[in-house]
Amino acid sequence: MLGDVTQTTESAAARDEDRPADRTPSRGPSRLRIHRAWIVAVVTFVTIIGGAAFNSLPGLLIDPLHTEFGWSRGEIGLAVSIDMALYGLTAPFAAALMDRFGIRRVVVVALTTVAAGAFASVWMTASWQLMIYWGLLVGLGTGSMALAFSATVTNRWFVARRGLVTGILTAAGASGQLIFLPLCAWIVEEHGWRPASVTVALAALVVVPFVWLLMRDHPADVGLAPYGGAYVEKPAPARGAAARTVRVLVDAARTGPFWLLAGTFAICGASTNGLIRTHFVPSAHDHGMPITAAASLLAVIGVFDIIGTVFSGWLTDRFDARRLLAVYYALRGISLLFLPMLMAPTVHPPMVFFIVFYGLDWVATVPPTLALCREQYGEDSAIVFGWVLASHQVGAALVAFLGGVARDVFGSYDMVWYASGALCATAALMALVIRRKAEPVVAAR
Repeated sequence: MLGDVTQTTESAAARDEDRPADRTPSRGPSRLRIHRAWIVAVVTFVTIIGGAAFNSLPGLLIDPLHTEFGWSRGEIGLAVSIDMALYGLTAPFAAALMDRFGIRRVVVVALTTVAAGAFASVWMTASWQLMIYWGLLVGLGTGSMALAFSATVTNRWFVARRGLVTGILTAAGASGQLIFLPLCAWIVEEHGWRPASVTVALAALVVVPFVWLLMRDHPADVGLAPYGGAYVEKPAPARGAAARTVRVLVDAARTGPFWLLAGTFAICGASTNGLIRTHFVPSAHDHGMPITAAASLLAVIGVFDIIGTVFSGWLTDRFDARRLLAVYYALRGISLLFLPMLMAPTVHPPMVFFIVFYGLDWVATVPPTLALCREQYGEDSAIVFGWVLASHQVGAALVAFLGGVARDVFGSYDMVWYASGALCATAALMALVIRRKAEPVVAAR
């Protein structure tokens, strides 16, 4: 899987006729080598891990910020919801900007923006500043490195193994969560929330030179064909990125599958980022569990998320993506209905079982959702998926805010868990009625 055999000298020479004149033809006998696409995939994986540092922190800040500044959980949840909403709404425009300016430039600017927002938050004294620094700046920056980034890399660099690569890159977010959640939880508990904010800012800055030196925008930049495909020239930069993004949305919105995919993915975001990632730690803390223990459980979710997402990518290459989605959402909904009964001051076996089960299902929905976008919308699938991801984050934003409000009003999160379980059952039914279509329905341009 991690290698491919080079063409013979004759076939390489024939292919070089279609390359720019300054490309050096391949020479020598055929030999086994690693395709450059896998190096680009590794760089993408590491970049997403760096961005995941920011997604690990909001749930850990709710109690410290409430204690230090007296801000309500609803206020803090609003800042988190702005972050999540912008994360999603930025994604489709980021995909178009990558077509216009290149992947490297967009990602470097995004990493720098999120680092600036995290650093600035160290000096905040009012809740509106939290909304600007973590809501606006971090939201815009992380949105530019959202799953549309993975989709763009996968579509450009891979023809074969797309489902598997999608699963691996999606799992990068869980890998970052595995690394940063326990670390940030320990820093928050031992040294306060400010050093934790500085830590995640530095994590983003460390990734910048790695991206600039090793990332390439297109296989033609290094004279290669995509992995498993034929050589194609690098297209000219696409102008009018914002207009194209809106036009793709308008065209996709005329089709039924778009609304079903957007609706199911909104529920996915509500039941993962908006609910578990934001409110699991404070909910467990309400029942007497230490913050570090609750954060460690979220990190364990990350471990099994990696396994589940990669396996889901493998399954997506082989089975009906609609049925996979229906199974994933149904199982997730059932597990959420049991969660209120599992909360306790200590970690016990039923809670561990929930964590493992939920981790396997966390973002297993991404590979089949992206596969359906690619099937339905072809060349514009990365931008369409960006809009579908926007719905994911809008769902997450609503629950991040409403979950905090529910905690302020009812004194517990139980109603939120039950409502999210019911929503997941609805998503399972929606997935089953998506119509499959062999040809793209949205014009390329």
